[in-house]
Amino acid sequence: MTVDTLRLSAEEANGLLTRREASSDEIYRAYLDAIGERDPELHAFLYVCENDPGEGIPIAVKDVIGTRGIPTTAGSKILESYIPVYDSTVIANCRERGLRVIGKTNTDEFAMGSSTENSAFGPSHNPWDPSRVPGGSGGGSAAAVSAGLAPWALGSDTGGSIKQPAALCGHVGLRPTYGTVSRYGVVAFASSLDQVGPVARNVRDCAFLYSVISGRDENDSTTVDVPAVELPTAEDLKGLRIGVPKEMNGAAGIEGGVTAAVQSALELAESLGASVEECSLPRSVDYGVACYYLVAPAEASANLARYDGVRYGLRDDGADFREMVMKTRDAGLGDEPKRRIMIGAYALSAGYYDAYYGTAQKVRTVIKREHDALFERFDVLVSPTSPTVAFPIGAKIDDPVAMYMNDVLTIPSCMAGLPGLNIPCGLSEGLPVGLQLIGPQFGENTIFRAAHALEQAIGFDVVPERLR
Repeated sequence: MTVDTLRLSAEEANGLLTRREASSDEIYRAYLDAIGERDPELHAFLYVCENDPGEGIPIAVKDVIGTRGIPTTAGSKILESYIPVYDSTVIANCRERGLRVIGKTNTDEFAMGSSTENSAFGPSHNPWDPSRVPGGSGGGSAAAVSAGLAPWALGSDTGGSIKQPAALCGHVGLRPTYGTVSRYGVVAFASSLDQVGPVARNVRDCAFLYSVISGRDENDSTTVDVPAVELPTAEDLKGLRIGVPKEMNGAAGIEGGVTAAVQSALELAESLGASVEECSLPRSVDYGVACYYLVAPAEASANLARYDGVRYGLRDDGADFREMVMKTRDAGLGDEPKRRIMIGAYALSAGYYDAYYGTAQKVRTVIKREHDALFERFDVLVSPTSPTVAFPIGAKIDDPVAMYMNDVLTIPSCMAGLPGLNIPCGLSEGLPVGLQLIGPQFGENTIFRAAHALEQAIGFDVVPERLR
C-alpha cells in the first residue's frame, strides 16, 4: 500500500502494523524515500540510518541523544567522529517498544541556539518556507516531523529548544517536568535544565511518546516515578481554569499576528467551557532571560570542559598538553559554544560567583515560587510560545541578544522546572503560530487534556501549505 508520510500520524502508522496492512519495513522505507525526496532542501538530518533493528515505526532523534553504533555529534566538529558504544536511556526505552531510529537530526551546536544556524554542519530550513529558520536548537527534529520525514521525533529542551521549533514549524512539542525523563546518555549542556521530550504531529502521539521515554532511571539520580500517562480524549474544557500572564501576552516584541492567533485560541477555550483570567508573572518575565544566561552558560562551561582532545572526539596536535587542548577547542568549537563558555567561566570565577551565579540561583527560586503561586489558582497558564513566526535565515545570527530573546516566553517555565507544550493555533503571514500551555509540576496529563481539546477545535492542518 501507499504510505502518505505527510498525513500519517504515529498512532495511524501503528494501526497499519497492528492490522497488518503494512509491514514495519514498508513504513520505514516510505520515510526513507520521503527523506531522499525532501531533505536535500531542508537539511533536517545529519545522519540517515538505511536500516535499524525493530518491528515498529520509525523515530527521528536529535543528535545530542546518544545512539549505540550511530554517530552522535551534537552538531559540533569536535564530536564529528564520535560513535557511542551504548544507547541513552530514552533510546533504550524506544527500542524496547520496537521503535526504529531512522536518523539523527540537526541541532545548534551542543543545543546552544534558537534557529539551528549554529550547527557546525549548516542550518536546517523550515518546511513552510525554506528561506526561514525552523527554530532551535531542535530545528532538525521539528523540520523532520513537519515535512513528513518521520512520524515523530525526540528533542531536548534547555530553555525552549523543543517548544520554540514546534511553534515555528507548526506541530506539537512537549518539554516535560524536569526529572521525569532520564538524561543518561544525552550530551550535556546545562544539567539542571536539560530535558528530553517528544516532538509529534498531534497531542495523542506526543502523550504516547512521553509515556515511552518517561520514568525513573537508576542511571540518572534526578529522575522520579511519574504519574501514569493518560492518552487524552476530552472534547471540551469544562472546569479548566486558564491563567493568562499579562507580561507574556501582547507585550512589546510580540508580533501582532501572533497575539491575534493566541487571542482567538483563548476565546475558543472559553467557548469550550474553560474559565480564562488574566494574571501576572512579573519577576519571571523581567528576569528570566538574564537568569537563564547566567545559569545555563555556567553549567555549560563545566560540562564542555571534558572536550579536551584526550578522551574522545577531535584532537589537534600541539607542542604540549596545554597547546593541544587550546588548538583542539579552537578548531572544534564554534562561536556560540565559545561565547557561552566564556560567559559561564566568568560567572563562576573567584570574586564573581556570588554576584552572578549565586544571585541567579536565588532569582530562579523566586521564579519557581511565582509560578507555584499561580497554580494555586489555575490549572494551566497560556501564552504565545514564540514572540514571532519563523524569521529569515541570517536575520539574527550576528546579533546574539536578539537571538536569545526568541526564548523569552519559554525560558521562565524552564527555569521553574515545569512542563510546557506547544500546539499550533493559527497562521500569521502564512506561517504557523504556536500556543504554549504550561502546567504545574507533573501536570502533563492536565496539559494533554487541554491541548487535545483545543487541537480538535482549532483544526489546524499541520502539513505545510507548500507540500500539500
